[in-house]
Amino acid sequence: MAEQRRDYYEVLGVGKSAADDDIKKAYRKLAKENHPDLNPGDKAAEAKFKEISAAYETLSDADKRARYDRYGHVDPQSGFGGGAAGYGGFEDFDLGSIFESFFGGFGGSAARRNAPQRGDSIRVSLHLTFEEAVFGCSKEITLNRIEDCDKCRGSGAAEGTQANTCTSCNGLGQVKTVRRTPLGSMQTVEECKVCNGRGKIIKTPCTECKGVGLARHKVAVSVNVPAGIDNKQTFSLRGQGNAGINGGPSGDVLVTVSIAPHKLFTRDGTALHCEMPVTFAQAALGAELEVPTIDGRVRYTLPEGTQSGATFRLKGKGVPAVNSKARGDQFVHIFVEVPTNLTKKQKEMIKEFGEQARGQNPKNKSFWDKLKST
Repeated sequence: MAEQRRDYYEVLGVGKSAADDDIKKAYRKLAKENHPDLNPGDKAAEAKFKEISAAYETLSDADKRARYDRYGHVDPQSGFGGGAAGYGGFEDFDLGSIFESFFGGFGGSAARRNAPQRGDSIRVSLHLTFEEAVFGCSKEITLNRIEDCDKCRGSGAAEGTQANTCTSCNGLGQVKTVRRTPLGSMQTVEECKVCNGRGKIIKTPCTECKGVGLARHKVAVSVNVPAGIDNKQTFSLRGQGNAGINGGPSGDVLVTVSIAPHKLFTRDGTALHCEMPVTFAQAALGAELEVPTIDGRVRYTLPEGTQSGATFRLKGKGVPAVNSKARGDQFVHIFVEVPTNLTKKQKEMIKEFGEQARGQNPKNKSFWDKLKST
């Protein structure tokens, strides 16, 4: 009795009118999920992989697909497939090569330990005064940085010797293994066990770095802090980090700043804010004020009748924008200070003033008018 087999289109989960690209995508997805190397010991996955491979072999070939669509199998004289066991055509079918062409193989060149690798970045914190952050500055920081070993200049070999190319992997750091399976030749790529994936053999290691080729050094690095940098912001020093491996580029230094608070100013982006107390007389009559800024004191004419809580702006007296010529503004917030510990005579004078100024406080009058109407 003939063995019942699932419909190939159903196996791949595509319709009978599916395009070649759709069939290929479906196969790639299912093959990756069920490949024996990714599911060791899973007999169900192995059987599924055989089934989808047979389906793909037929449906990816225009002639075979046409015969399959017409007769329900590939060869109308011999049933399913053209070889023994119904899944024929796999004796010389290199699944390792097919899988590598689809998915990049196992442990491809990107995984080679002897390939150039970029060095790690180093993170450091830098403490700044308020003024240093506003105007920028130059600082010197100390790093414990991984660099090429001074003694062997990064080769890892002792003085007068050199590293030799590994003869087992020919310097690749990997070896390919081909094994025969019922499905055909299976090819896998593994790290070379002789050189541990480095691609080279060091018979006489450097006594300083023990053959690594790298050593940790304490170095001083100059830092130019950009004007206008804000608290907890990070800037980078390109190529100043740990050394790369096998000729790879060095990493970066990532500098995160912390800024000390100022006694007078607070910051909001590029804007500066400060509170300035004035006397009742200055607010009522107006006055020439000396206002503090981050650049020094400037003169400002306070208009008469200024109310507590009023804010005026000093254009261009704020913080520079990073890497720009633009600069923010400073906002000065006025509050009228009420005198304390008045003498008897001062109290009498204020009472007299209050009587004479009755009706000259529009906000006070408006408040009481609103209260009466409620």
